[in-house]
Amino acid sequence: MATIPTYQWRLAPDGLATRRQLRALGLRPGGQDVAAQLERPRRRREPLIAYLYSIDHAKPVRPMTPAKRAALAKANAARRTCPECRRDAGYVIPPTLGMCATCAFPDEQRTAA
Repeated sequence: MATIPTYQWRLAPDGLATRRQLRALGLRPGGQDVAAQLERPRRRREPLIAYLYSIDHAKPVRPMTPAKRAALAKANAARRTCPECRRDAGYVIPPTLGMCATCAFPDEQRTAA
């Protein structure tokens, strides 16, 4: 059983990047295996682990198609629509409320008017 190389925080060699760093470069791992890992120590807890991928083997991010763009717009619209009054709230409705602020706090809206 082979182990992957482990580097300390901020000491990874050039040519390796995390998923987030790849995305900032317009790349994705593209099915490659993890090349190494980073360990970031923390006090009184387990260290944070970040997986590293080879930049040379990374593939470009797939472009956004019109169908994906439409599906994303529909999903975001659903997150903004209040299930009580069926109106677009103009913001993403918090899951803790489950409805827009006007429906969640009707008394405060009457006193403000």
